[in-house]
Amino acid sequence: MSSAPLPPNGSWTFVTNHAAVLLCLARDSGIRMRDVADRVGITERAAQRIVADLANEGYVTRRRIGRRNVYEVETGRTMRHRLARHREIGDFLQLMLEGLDLEQLEKIPG
Repeated sequence: MSSAPLPPNGSWTFVTNHAAVLLCLARDSGIRMRDVADRVGITERAAQRIVADLANEGYVTRRRIGRRNVYEVETGRTMRHRLARHREIGDFLQLMLEGLDLEQLEKIPG
C-alpha cells in the first residue's frame, strides 16, 4: 500500500487524485496501475476505481493489447466542475504536463 507524504503546509492539494491519475494516463498510455498508484500516492485498487470512474464518464478509453491495457484520454471532453466547464480536459493536461517528469517526482522538493 502506497502513501503520499502530506504537502508541506497542510493536508490538501489543488490537484485531486482523479486529476493526478488522468495526468499519468495522458503522459504514458501504457502505464501499469501499480505505477499509477505509486506516482499518485494511492493504493492500486484506488487507482483502478479512479480509472473506472474516468472511463465510465468518457474521459478515458481502455483497450486491451495482449495482457496490458492501453489508455487514451479524450482531450476534447469538457471539465466537470461548473467553474471550469468552459475548458476542455486537453487544456488542463497541456498546462500540467509541460515540464512534468513522472520519473523524477520523488526528487522534486515538496
